[in-house]
Amino acid sequence: MNKIEHLGIAVKDLEASNVIFEKLLGVAPYKTEHVDREGVKTSFFNTGNSKIELLEATSEESPIAKFIEKRGEGIHHVAFDVTDIQSEIKRLKSEGFVVLNETPQKGADNKWVVFLHPKSTNGVLIELCQEIEKETP
Repeated sequence: MNKIEHLGIAVKDLEASNVIFEKLLGVAPYKTEHVDREGVKTSFFNTGNSKIELLEATSEESPIAKFIEKRGEGIHHVAFDVTDIQSEIKRLKSEGFVVLNETPQKGADNKWVVFLHPKSTNGVLIELCQEIEKETP
């Protein structure tokens, strides 16, 4: 793993949260997008070597809506940048980690993404991210 790519923060109101984080970080979000497959609207803030991703549910069935219902707003996941997502999946599975989606999915911010189950990572949802340079990782 190369670095922390971003911290994902679940929020109830993306627009209101963008205002708060813009004041906090001193920069506007550089991107807002929908990830229909996950039922979320996201925005991203650059923070130097990593980013902050705010996630608002667009459906009551989305993982973010369920997270907020259960735990409230707050840190949802930690995402790590990887060079070869397929190799990392194999390596982490061999180390005993539970991979939630073994086939990388297109995520926000032009990334292939895979998640590790929090039960295998001390209660923290971990996301692996690889920049999309070609159609299949």
